[in-house]
Amino acid sequence: MTEPSASAAVEVAADPSTAFRIFTEEIDQWWLRNPINFFDSGRVTAMRIEPGVGGRVLEVYSGDDVLELATITDWEPGSVLGYRSTVDDTETRITFEAAGAGTRVTVVQSLITPDGKAFYFWPRVVRWLPAWAERRTTAPERREVGRLSIALYYDDPAAAARWLQDVFSLTSWDSEPYLPSWIELHVGDAAVLLFKRTEPVTKDHTVWVYVDDLEAHFAHAESRGAKIVEPIHHHGFSAYEAEDLEGHHWTFVQARPTQR
Repeated sequence: MTEPSASAAVEVAADPSTAFRIFTEEIDQWWLRNPINFFDSGRVTAMRIEPGVGGRVLEVYSGDDVLELATITDWEPGSVLGYRSTVDDTETRITFEAAGAGTRVTVVQSLITPDGKAFYFWPRVVRWLPAWAERRTTAPERREVGRLSIALYYDDPAAAARWLQDVFSLTSWDSEPYLPSWIELHVGDAAVLLFKRTEPVTKDHTVWVYVDDLEAHFAHAESRGAKIVEPIHHHGFSAYEAEDLEGHHWTFVQARPTQR
């Protein structure tokens, strides 16, 4: 059964009015660019919130193509932002309250139909806001994963992530990168992905490569004799998996138009 709601709160080093503007006007800057943070990461060029009641939360693609994620129902700058999702059966309410020298931003995403579907991504997403609020004036570049990443497989990915952070000083763009199915650490703009090892053990690592034309790359690799482990599939990102001549696993992912 789907949980009826999900919530999270963060402290932002800005007054409520500024925190509200950062959240809404600068969403494209603080929204992390990795494969699982979009409905179609291979086509996305921007995130956008249109101001005012009736405005939309948008995943923007090339040209005039967009995916509408939500319609705004409450717009009180410095106080409340609310919207009704158009991709699932939830409503989200975000409040901005003065807390000491900053602002406490609280997000509550709630199911509005008992048997509906819910993508509870907003409570996770809001955790990216404080880091951007702190660096927006000194390091305003948008963070985007590079074209080459590595995935490592562990019996306990969360424990491995904490060890890698503590012992090897790896960092993460996410304040709490310990999602059950996707943990992402970073070295510069390269991602180190940590996944759960499954039985039987067939691999301990996979190289991830982002390509401009996934279908053409797949067709070429297949025609040249690569062993296809899994053909092109879509799960927020589009990808296929293959083995090289000595059995090493490779994952090829559709790159975003804005990806360096």
